[in-house]
Amino acid sequence: MADANALSMSKPEGATGVLVLASGEVAWGRGFGAEGSAVGEVCFHTAMTGYQEIMTDPSFAGQIITFTFPHIGNVGANPDDVEADRPHALGMIVREDVTAPSSFRAVERLDGWMKRHARIGLAGIDTRALTRRIRAGGAPNGVVAHSSAGEFDLPLLLDMARGWPGLEGMDLAKQVSTDTHYGWEGGVWRLGFGYGEHEEGAAKPHVVAVDYGSKHNIFRHLALAGARVSVVPATASFEDIMALEPDGFFLSNGPGDPAATGDYAVPVVRAMLDTGKPLFGICLGHQLLGLAVGATTTKMFQGHRGANHPVKRLADGAVEITSMNHGFAVERGSLPGGVTETHVSLFDGSNAGLELDGGRAFSVQYHPEASPGPQDSLYLFERFVGMLGR
Repeated sequence: MADANALSMSKPEGATGVLVLASGEVAWGRGFGAEGSAVGEVCFHTAMTGYQEIMTDPSFAGQIITFTFPHIGNVGANPDDVEADRPHALGMIVREDVTAPSSFRAVERLDGWMKRHARIGLAGIDTRALTRRIRAGGAPNGVVAHSSAGEFDLPLLLDMARGWPGLEGMDLAKQVSTDTHYGWEGGVWRLGFGYGEHEEGAAKPHVVAVDYGSKHNIFRHLALAGARVSVVPATASFEDIMALEPDGFFLSNGPGDPAATGDYAVPVVRAMLDTGKPLFGICLGHQLLGLAVGATTTKMFQGHRGANHPVKRLADGAVEITSMNHGFAVERGSLPGGVTETHVSLFDGSNAGLELDGGRAFSVQYHPEASPGPQDSLYLFERFVGMLGR
């Protein structure tokens, strides 16, 4: 990264992409994917693969992803490795140029997939230096831009970065949530078969899942654990949810500030808790459960984003290797009586799970469906579904 006076520096020969931070720092590179510009929070992700899942995770709405692993794009892209119907991350920053795919599952190059979905990529960046910048200074606002002609208005890009309000106080769940209620039908993926259909059955316990920006694989694992799943929008009322006659409730992951989403979500979560039916939350759903019981949430300095995050389960001391993607956290010191902390991050000691007395409602900050362990956390789905109807 060049310093804060870098706006006056000349563009290197051959540069077709640029990152401009709100501080004035500039990094030149080679653009790929769509042309144009996008403004958001610049963060980093430590996963070595799974870049399609990351780009399509609705929790990354409003963010530009810096991949710490240098070789992103090697396995290409395919229609199976997505977590939503479109990408939600604004763009990606990588060290090396995207190469031809080397996976038999690939149907197109990553740069072609990015262009088709109107997402901007920037290669040739010193991602180690940028990651250190984020670790030391926090996740900054910035603009990533791509022009095949190499033409950029740096003062305008800087104004865009400085004018973006940031994720704190921003409700993004409404923007990424489903618009309608639907029944989940997909099964888990198998090599040679793809995604089979989930077998429906009226006798199966019924979970109503509130979609704050959900990943498809969460619903697949709820179904695999034996549930029938109905999905409702983030703004669904308690009356709409209860009209579906649920045996239990699921609160999904999602983007943005949980306190902002909580303006309309928390009263519904509290009403769910009053029914005594089982409730399970993940990521944003975990934070909303925390808010519903009286805890507080806070914006993290740099957040947790990666597929190798160790989390300690306090009940028995076991360590789970987890996937995390969050920039806000439940303040562990704010948990009220009747609520037990169940998991903590071994990176920084932040809260990673909670449970209400009696065990009927619980949540985790991480993503058990992402399976980096690969099966360290799948017991959570089985536990939840096993509680339904009892």
